[in-house]
Amino acid sequence: MRILIIFLVFLSLYCCQGKKTRMITNDVNTSIVKSIKNDSIIVSKEADFVVTDKNVMEFLVDYGKKNTENTLRIITDYGSIDILLFKNTKFHRANFVYLAKKKYFNNTQFYRVISNFVIQGGNSDDRITLKKRQAIGKYLLPNDYDKGYKHDRGMLSMPSKNIENPYKKASPFEFFIVQQKGGAHHLDGDYTVFGKVIKGMEIVDRIAAVPTDASDWPLQNVFIKDISIIKQ
Repeated sequence: MRILIIFLVFLSLYCCQGKKTRMITNDVNTSIVKSIKNDSIIVSKEADFVVTDKNVMEFLVDYGKKNTENTLRIITDYGSIDILLFKNTKFHRANFVYLAKKKYFNNTQFYRVISNFVIQGGNSDDRITLKKRQAIGKYLLPNDYDKGYKHDRGMLSMPSKNIENPYKKASPFEFFIVQQKGGAHHLDGDYTVFGKVIKGMEIVDRIAAVPTDASDWPLQNVFIKDISIIKQ
Protein backbone atom coordinates (compact mmCIF):
# COMPACT_ATOMS: atom_id res chain seq x y z
CA MET A 1 0.00 0.00 0.00
CA ARG A 2 2.80 2.42 0.91
CA ILE A 3 4.47 1.59 -2.36
CA LEU A 4 1.25 2.41 -4.23
CA ILE A 5 0.89 5.80 -2.46
CA ILE A 6 4.52 6.74 -3.20
CA PHE A 7 4.01 5.81 -6.84
CA LEU A 8 0.85 7.94 -7.12
CA VAL A 9 2.58 10.98 -5.54
CA PHE A 10 5.51 10.63 -7.94
CA LEU A 11 3.15 10.33 -10.92
CA SER A 12 1.26 13.47 -9.84
CA LEU A 13 4.46 15.52 -9.52
CA TYR A 14 5.70 14.31 -12.89
CA CYS A 15 2.46 15.29 -14.64
CA CYS A 16 2.44 18.75 -13.08
CA GLN A 17 6.04 19.33 -14.09
CA GLY A 18 5.17 18.29 -17.63
CA LYS A 19 2.29 20.78 -17.80
CA LYS A 20 4.51 23.55 -16.48
CA THR A 21 7.17 22.83 -19.08
CA ARG A 22 4.66 22.85 -21.93
CA MET A 23 3.14 26.11 -20.72
CA ILE A 24 6.53 27.89 -20.70
CA THR A 25 7.36 26.51 -24.14
CA ASN A 26 4.09 27.80 -25.56
CA ASP A 27 4.74 31.28 -24.12
CA VAL A 28 8.15 31.39 -25.75
CA ASN A 29 6.86 30.16 -29.09
CA THR A 30 4.10 32.78 -29.25
CA SER A 31 6.37 35.71 -28.37
CA ILE A 32 9.73 35.20 -30.03
CA VAL A 33 10.62 38.87 -29.82
CA LYS A 34 14.05 38.79 -28.27
CA SER A 35 16.84 36.38 -27.42
CA ILE A 36 19.77 36.55 -25.06
CA LYS A 37 23.24 36.18 -26.48
CA ASN A 38 26.52 37.18 -24.86
CA ASP A 39 24.60 38.97 -22.08
CA SER A 40 22.91 41.30 -24.59
CA ILE A 41 19.32 41.40 -25.81
CA ILE A 42 18.88 41.02 -29.54
CA VAL A 43 15.48 42.31 -30.72
CA SER A 44 14.10 40.72 -33.86
CA LYS A 45 13.09 43.24 -36.54
CA GLU A 46 10.00 43.18 -38.69
CA ALA A 47 10.45 43.35 -42.45
CA ASP A 48 10.92 46.90 -43.73
CA PHE A 49 7.89 48.56 -45.28
CA VAL A 50 7.91 48.43 -49.09
CA VAL A 51 6.12 51.05 -51.20
CA THR A 52 4.04 49.72 -54.11
CA ASP A 53 1.65 51.18 -56.66
CA LYS A 54 -1.20 49.86 -54.51
CA ASN A 55 -0.24 51.56 -51.26
CA VAL A 56 1.69 54.62 -52.47
CA MET A 57 -1.13 57.17 -52.30
CA GLU A 58 -2.29 56.24 -48.81
CA PHE A 59 1.29 56.00 -47.56
CA LEU A 60 2.43 59.38 -48.92
CA VAL A 61 -0.67 61.22 -47.70
CA ASP A 62 -0.11 59.86 -44.20
CA TYR A 63 3.66 60.42 -44.35
CA GLY A 64 3.19 63.98 -45.57
CA LYS A 65 0.93 64.82 -42.63
CA LYS A 66 3.52 63.54 -40.16
CA ASN A 67 6.56 64.97 -41.96
CA THR A 68 5.85 68.56 -42.97
CA GLU A 69 9.40 69.70 -43.81
CA ASN A 70 9.84 71.41 -47.16
CA THR A 71 13.32 72.98 -47.11
CA LEU A 72 16.28 70.74 -47.93
CA ARG A 73 19.97 71.02 -48.79
CA ILE A 74 21.59 69.04 -51.60
CA ILE A 75 25.28 68.62 -50.76
CA THR A 76 27.42 67.93 -53.85
CA ASP A 77 31.08 67.77 -54.81
CA TYR A 78 30.76 71.37 -56.03
CA GLY A 79 28.92 72.86 -53.06
CA SER A 80 25.41 73.02 -51.59
CA ILE A 81 22.08 73.72 -53.27
CA ASP A 82 19.14 74.69 -51.06
CA ILE A 83 15.66 73.85 -52.32
CA LEU A 84 12.11 74.65 -51.27
CA LEU A 85 9.45 72.02 -51.96
CA PHE A 86 5.94 73.20 -52.77
CA LYS A 87 3.34 72.05 -50.25
CA ASN A 88 0.56 71.68 -52.81
CA THR A 89 2.54 69.07 -54.73
CA LYS A 90 1.87 66.80 -51.78
CA PHE A 91 2.87 63.43 -53.24
CA HIS A 92 6.15 64.67 -54.67
CA ARG A 93 7.07 66.64 -51.54
CA ALA A 94 6.35 63.73 -49.21
CA ASN A 95 8.22 61.30 -51.47
CA PHE A 96 11.30 63.51 -51.73
CA VAL A 97 11.42 64.06 -47.95
CA TYR A 98 10.93 60.32 -47.40
CA LEU A 99 13.81 59.37 -49.69
CA ALA A 100 16.04 62.07 -48.19
CA LYS A 101 15.39 60.83 -44.66
CA LYS A 102 16.08 57.24 -45.72
CA LYS A 103 19.41 58.48 -47.16
CA TYR A 104 18.55 57.10 -50.59
CA PHE A 105 20.26 59.96 -52.40
CA ASN A 106 23.60 59.57 -50.62
CA ASN A 107 26.33 58.72 -53.15
CA THR A 108 24.01 58.92 -56.13
CA GLN A 109 25.07 61.22 -58.96
CA PHE A 110 24.05 63.96 -61.33
CA TYR A 111 24.18 61.48 -64.17
CA ARG A 112 22.63 63.58 -66.96
CA VAL A 113 24.06 67.06 -67.42
CA ILE A 114 23.23 69.31 -70.36
CA SER A 115 24.63 72.83 -70.34
CA ASN A 116 21.95 75.53 -70.62
CA PHE A 117 19.20 72.96 -70.09
CA VAL A 118 19.05 70.72 -66.97
CA ILE A 119 21.09 68.77 -64.46
CA GLN A 120 19.44 65.47 -63.55
CA GLY A 121 20.29 63.45 -60.45
CA GLY A 122 19.24 60.61 -58.19
CA ASN A 123 20.74 57.65 -60.04
CA SER A 124 24.05 55.85 -60.22
CA ASP A 125 25.76 53.02 -62.06
CA ASP A 126 26.60 51.03 -58.93
CA ARG A 127 24.67 48.09 -57.49
CA ILE A 128 24.20 49.77 -54.11
CA THR A 129 21.73 52.27 -55.58
CA LEU A 130 19.80 49.44 -57.24
CA LYS A 131 19.59 47.59 -53.93
CA LYS A 132 18.36 50.76 -52.21
CA ARG A 133 15.57 51.08 -54.77
CA GLN A 134 14.58 47.46 -54.36
CA ALA A 135 14.44 47.87 -50.57
CA ILE A 136 12.27 51.02 -50.79
CA GLY A 137 9.87 49.62 -53.38
CA LYS A 138 8.77 49.70 -56.99
CA TYR A 139 6.18 52.39 -57.63
CA LEU A 140 5.27 55.53 -59.57
CA LEU A 141 4.18 58.81 -58.04
CA PRO A 142 0.56 59.96 -58.41
CA ASN A 143 -0.05 62.96 -60.63
CA ASP A 144 0.90 66.30 -59.07
CA TYR A 145 1.80 68.21 -62.22
CA ASP A 146 -1.16 70.53 -62.81
CA LYS A 147 -0.46 73.07 -60.04
CA GLY A 148 0.33 76.10 -62.19
CA TYR A 149 4.12 75.91 -61.95
CA LYS A 150 6.33 76.39 -65.00
CA HIS A 151 9.77 75.08 -65.80
CA ASP A 152 11.49 78.38 -65.07
CA ARG A 153 15.21 78.55 -64.38
CA GLY A 154 15.94 77.04 -60.97
CA MET A 155 12.80 74.93 -60.78
CA LEU A 156 12.93 71.39 -59.42
CA SER A 157 11.03 68.81 -61.47
CA MET A 158 10.69 65.08 -61.79
CA PRO A 159 10.93 62.94 -64.94
CA SER A 160 7.94 60.84 -65.93
CA LYS A 161 7.98 57.18 -66.74
CA ASN A 162 8.57 57.00 -70.46
CA ILE A 163 6.44 54.02 -71.48
CA GLU A 164 2.67 53.45 -71.14
CA ASN A 165 2.16 56.46 -68.93
CA PRO A 166 -0.99 58.36 -69.99
CA TYR A 167 -1.42 59.81 -66.49
CA LYS A 168 2.12 61.27 -66.44
CA LYS A 169 3.11 59.42 -63.29
CA ALA A 170 6.64 60.20 -62.21
CA SER A 171 9.64 58.02 -61.48
CA PRO A 172 10.11 58.56 -57.73
CA PHE A 173 13.89 58.30 -57.40
CA GLU A 174 15.13 60.94 -59.83
CA PHE A 175 14.82 64.69 -60.25
CA PHE A 176 16.16 67.51 -62.37
CA ILE A 177 16.87 71.19 -61.91
CA VAL A 178 16.26 73.58 -64.79
CA GLN A 179 19.48 75.45 -65.51
CA GLN A 180 18.45 76.98 -68.82
CA LYS A 181 18.34 80.77 -68.93
CA GLY A 182 14.79 81.84 -69.57
CA GLY A 183 13.49 78.44 -68.51
CA ALA A 184 12.65 75.24 -70.37
CA HIS A 185 8.95 75.79 -70.96
CA HIS A 186 8.63 73.13 -73.64
CA LEU A 187 8.61 70.74 -70.66
CA ASP A 188 5.53 72.36 -69.11
CA GLY A 189 2.57 70.01 -68.81
CA ASP A 190 4.64 66.87 -69.24
CA TYR A 191 6.62 66.87 -66.01
CA THR A 192 5.87 67.80 -62.42
CA VAL A 193 7.47 70.95 -61.02
CA PHE A 194 7.48 70.42 -57.25
CA GLY A 195 10.10 72.82 -55.89
CA LYS A 196 12.68 75.48 -56.62
CA VAL A 197 16.26 76.43 -55.80
CA ILE A 198 16.38 79.16 -53.16
CA LYS A 199 20.15 79.25 -52.77
CA GLY A 200 23.04 77.85 -54.77
CA MET A 201 22.17 78.40 -58.44
CA GLU A 202 25.84 79.15 -59.00
CA ILE A 203 26.49 75.52 -57.99
CA VAL A 204 23.88 74.35 -60.51
CA ASP A 205 25.66 76.40 -63.19
CA ARG A 206 29.03 74.91 -62.25
CA ILE A 207 27.69 71.38 -62.49
CA ALA A 208 25.99 72.14 -65.81
CA ALA A 209 29.34 73.27 -67.23
CA VAL A 210 31.28 70.03 -66.56
CA PRO A 211 32.48 68.01 -69.59
CA THR A 212 30.26 65.04 -70.47
CA ASP A 213 30.30 62.03 -72.76
CA ALA A 214 27.94 61.36 -75.65
CA SER A 215 25.20 60.23 -73.27
CA ASP A 216 25.47 63.46 -71.22
CA TRP A 217 27.08 61.65 -68.29
CA PRO A 218 29.85 63.76 -66.70
CA LEU A 219 33.33 62.50 -67.53
CA GLN A 220 34.16 62.95 -63.86
CA ASN A 221 31.31 61.79 -61.62
CA VAL A 222 29.41 64.51 -59.77
CA PHE A 223 28.22 62.94 -56.54
CA ILE A 224 25.33 63.87 -54.29
CA LYS A 225 26.87 63.37 -50.89
CA ASP A 226 23.66 63.93 -48.97
CA ILE A 227 20.25 65.57 -49.08
CA SER A 228 19.30 66.75 -45.62
CA ILE A 229 16.44 68.63 -44.01
CA ILE A 230 17.15 72.28 -43.16
CA LYS A 231 15.62 73.04 -39.78
CA GLN A 232 13.74 76.32 -39.67
